[in-house]
Amino acid sequence: MNGKVFFISGIDTNIGKTYATAILAKSYQQKGINVITQKMIQTGCRDVSEDIEVHRSFMSSDFTQEDQKGLTCPYIFTYPASPYLAAKIDKRTIDCEKIHSATEILSDRYDIVLLEGAGGLMVPITNDLTTIDYIEKYRYPVILVTSGRLGSINHTLLSLQACQTRNIEVEMVIYNLFPKEDKLISNNTFDYIKQYLQKNHPSTRLFSLPETGFESNFTFPL
Repeated sequence: MNGKVFFISGIDTNIGKTYATAILAKSYQQKGINVITQKMIQTGCRDVSEDIEVHRSFMSSDFTQEDQKGLTCPYIFTYPASPYLAAKIDKRTIDCEKIHSATEILSDRYDIVLLEGAGGLMVPITNDLTTIDYIEKYRYPVILVTSGRLGSINHTLLSLQACQTRNIEVEMVIYNLFPKEDKLISNNTFDYIKQYLQKNHPSTRLFSLPETGFESNFTFPL
């Protein structure tokens, strides 16, 4: 593999991973970096990955040859559940080597691959494999998406400690401000996470994704 692979995970489901991935890809594009996004496993869809569609929209790109060949989303399941349950409902099995092989092909063609997971770090992929197991196996650095909602401090710190325990590098934390939450809680959550990172993960970058970032030309200052 030549290109760098980053695994985008979240502290929970519906935390904004897809939009964070899309805007991150656009940010790399604007720096002249050849970047592609990949969805590890898509659930709740038929035929086409809705998340890849969002990525391409923000990147102002049509579906790529890799999209059309299924390399950017090796598995699509119909039921909106964990990959393990969705595969079970569709009476299919997940071969993680198929996903990894697709990522390797992409990393040979692109400078950066942004690999978006499904849900959080402990989401089951198979009966005996979770997302964090997969990340640890292939030693991908993580980009963690969090938010200002009540409970985010707990979920963020647990995710960071899980990565630290397994010696998984956390490249950055993206603090998603959409949807708008209680401002007092949101500001305090950001300040606490920032302080925690400075003390325990000093090399991890912290970026805010403002509420308006979904509708504007916002990019991350990479």
